[in-house]
Amino acid sequence: MSEKSVTQAHFSSIGPLNKGLGYLDCALHCEEIVQKSWNLLREDLMLPTAVLLQEKLTHNLDWMREFIAAYGLRLAPHGKTSMAPKLFEMQCAAGAWGITLATVQQAMVAQAHGIRRVLMANQLIGKQNMAAVAGLLEDHEFDFYCLVDSAAQAEQLGAYFSESGQRLQVLLELGVMGGRAGVRNGAQLRAVVDKLARWKNSVILCGIEVYEGVLDDEASIRGFLREAVEIARQLAREDRIQRKPMLLSGAGSAWYDVVAEEFSAAAFGAEVEIVLRPGCYLTHDVGSYRHAQERILERNPIARKMRPGLLPALQVWAYVQSIPEAEMAIVAMGKRDAAFDSGLPVPSMHFRPGQTAPQPTASHWKLTKMMDHHAYMSITAQDDIRVGDMLGFDICHPCLTFDKWRTLPLLDSRYQVVDIVPTFF
Repeated sequence: MSEKSVTQAHFSSIGPLNKGLGYLDCALHCEEIVQKSWNLLREDLMLPTAVLLQEKLTHNLDWMREFIAAYGLRLAPHGKTSMAPKLFEMQCAAGAWGITLATVQQAMVAQAHGIRRVLMANQLIGKQNMAAVAGLLEDHEFDFYCLVDSAAQAEQLGAYFSESGQRLQVLLELGVMGGRAGVRNGAQLRAVVDKLARWKNSVILCGIEVYEGVLDDEASIRGFLREAVEIARQLAREDRIQRKPMLLSGAGSAWYDVVAEEFSAAAFGAEVEIVLRPGCYLTHDVGSYRHAQERILERNPIARKMRPGLLPALQVWAYVQSIPEAEMAIVAMGKRDAAFDSGLPVPSMHFRPGQTAPQPTASHWKLTKMMDHHAYMSITAQDDIRVGDMLGFDICHPCLTFDKWRTLPLLDSRYQVVDIVPTFF
């Protein structure tokens, strides 16, 4: 077997020790697992399990594609949310310009799975990280970008990639006081672009990047975005941007509509390629992103016409394992299985094995506490709930749920497993 085929087998085979799947006595390819015709409601999967709902994923893909197209922009969804190359491929097939990532390791995963364009929305720092990117650039069909925000970093990148004889594409990151990375003022900006000019044959300035999510009010965000537009115009007038068209990129998952409005209102035309980077839209959630989406549906005229908006497509299913008190059920799911940093999982579906289909949970069922492998759910003494019942939970913050699972079954509307989605955290 060639080295390439060994690598492909490593990517596509699933071992028997992964949680959330049915019983396996040996490693199998995803396609072989699908042929087992597992069904969540037949208890073919070992709970707890995190699952993806195919119909809702498709809805969210179509919704965001339509929204972005209405503004004539590009989409590079942030892949750190799922770190699932199968979902990257799904997003690219739906028209994404590329995939945004946060680290070199993540970029390596994407390139190894055939993603052709990556925007690493982060600074490239350190010898081994630079060496890994140099290796990625040997694939001449791989279009890679990263961020720069200091003269010191520009000098380090210039020295390294000049010596390697390669050309690294970068975006200048703009920041705000009290935020994270990014130049804060005109003096810093000048120092960076002047340093980049020294290394213009090895570090290619391709445009401007911002992350508006470090601000929390609309007026400040709009002001920051307008400043980015003016800086882009200024650098273009000075002929500092080496890519044609220039790239202008922003937008996390909470304010992408405001970024779309401000950047499209600049009316750059063909001179600028505008790329938005929301990541959580694909699976959505019932926590902070649900609230953000509700605000988008209220304030944005295009989104308002596209109701119902995004739908939660990631769930964790678990058994009721104990009812030790009349008003408390213990669920076999905990902090090792679902995010809890921005809200506890929300029970949404209730299924008793042997019944026909899941039903919505009682509105008063709520998690009150989570431990590593247990969740406390408040009920009443009159509720029809039993040990062995199955509960489906919508989650808050998809990023920190995905990273707890190496494999996620993809389910159709009948809860049939139609694919297995590996993650690479």
